[in-house]
Amino acid sequence: MSDELLINVTPQETRVAKVENGMLQEVVIERASRKGLVGNIYKGKVCRVLPGMQAAFLEIGLQRTAFLHLSDIVTTSEEKKNADQEPTITDLLRDGQEILVQVVKDPMGTKGARLTTHITIPARYLVYMPNSNHIGVSQKLEDEAERERLKDIIKAQLVEFKGGGYIVRTVAEGISEDAVHADMIFLEKLWKSIQDNNTIVQSTMMVYEDLPLAMRVMRDIADTNIDAIRIDSRETFDKVMKFANKFIPELAPRIEYYPGERPIFDLYGVEDEIQKALQSKIKLKSGGYLIIDQTEAMTTVDINTGGYVGNRNLEETIFKTNLEATQAIVRQLRLRNLGGIIIIDFIDMKDAEHRSQVLRSFEKALERDHAKTCITEVSNLGLIEMTRKRTRESLEHILCEACPVCNGKGTVKTVETVAFEIFREIIREARQFDTQKLLVLTSSNVGEYLMDEESSSIAELEEFMNRTIQLQIDTEYNQEQYDVVPM
Repeated sequence: MSDELLINVTPQETRVAKVENGMLQEVVIERASRKGLVGNIYKGKVCRVLPGMQAAFLEIGLQRTAFLHLSDIVTTSEEKKNADQEPTITDLLRDGQEILVQVVKDPMGTKGARLTTHITIPARYLVYMPNSNHIGVSQKLEDEAERERLKDIIKAQLVEFKGGGYIVRTVAEGISEDAVHADMIFLEKLWKSIQDNNTIVQSTMMVYEDLPLAMRVMRDIADTNIDAIRIDSRETFDKVMKFANKFIPELAPRIEYYPGERPIFDLYGVEDEIQKALQSKIKLKSGGYLIIDQTEAMTTVDINTGGYVGNRNLEETIFKTNLEATQAIVRQLRLRNLGGIIIIDFIDMKDAEHRSQVLRSFEKALERDHAKTCITEVSNLGLIEMTRKRTRESLEHILCEACPVCNGKGTVKTVETVAFEIFREIIREARQFDTQKLLVLTSSNVGEYLMDEESSSIAELEEFMNRTIQLQIDTEYNQEQYDVVPM
């Protein structure tokens, strides 16, 4: 399997695309005006404690206050000892209190950032947890002997350090004791600098900012399976090479500067795939298709056979379409960065073995997804319910905004519906105001419809009310907008 990372840099934004076997699988976009906040550490100030929600809102210098739940607060043994029962939010926080917090979820829509006091600081091979004593290993590292070896290395090194917990990352498989030691030294120094900054900075200010996107993906996404990392900015290339030589030397030979005149995303067809990912309909190679509908509450995925008729029988056609859809759905989840509750409506399968195979295929495809997922069995209705962890905005929310005409509904009232609303409004205005003339301002589509198909209705209305109705088209009006003005 061939994996490549493409990094496109402009002054306004940085975009990173992960391409597997020539097919775009993931894209991460960070704009200069709206950088991601996940991983940043702030000196927060409690502005409101909510006992009913067991949570608090904190000022951290952003436009909206951030949210901190009781479950995300580290409690010391002394606090637990002094409480008769499990500490509540009012036991731990008070208005005006200053506290060191880390962003775990970016602001989304109308919601502020999600915070935690369980600080985690990632390096290449380890994640340091200064407020914990836990030693763990990534679940994706399955070799039990290797897991124990890595744990033993960390435990042996702890006598040199001042405490804290560590999680060993997946990329640490097979690394030497020296590499682990180097990571631990780096993380201890970084935590010391964060503590020093915390004593200096004022309340609601940033204490530590995570790496820029280009370096962050090198640390978090790039692994030993990456064949090439291509960067189209000389300045960013130099920075990434310096970072790689210091922290990830094994990847440095695979980093390339792309000087071509043709945009790197165009060369690999990434731009076209991004545009397709903004559409609701996704075609399958067999002729079937997916309909993906993203709402604030949940995302729904509907599978249809479309033009695929198969060559054996209906059940076999449905099975093959569902099987193909599992791969396409997982790719779209990653590409669109869909999170939260996701409901997938597979085509009904009568054969229990077919349902089982589709579920296994779906689970196997999800193994390549770095986001945490939880899925249910296929229900009798052919539905799979799942959740996918969301830490940043979806691709659609980053690149698009709600339609100003339909306000995000996806539909607008028909010309006929608006015309009949205007008739009712004319009658209301005529009864309320004693005027001889009414001016109707409306869009061109509705105005043309009134002057053409409904001209006789307007004449009858004028005769019935004994008033003159004048139509005026305003090109600035959308199809649902109109005004009836007494004159």
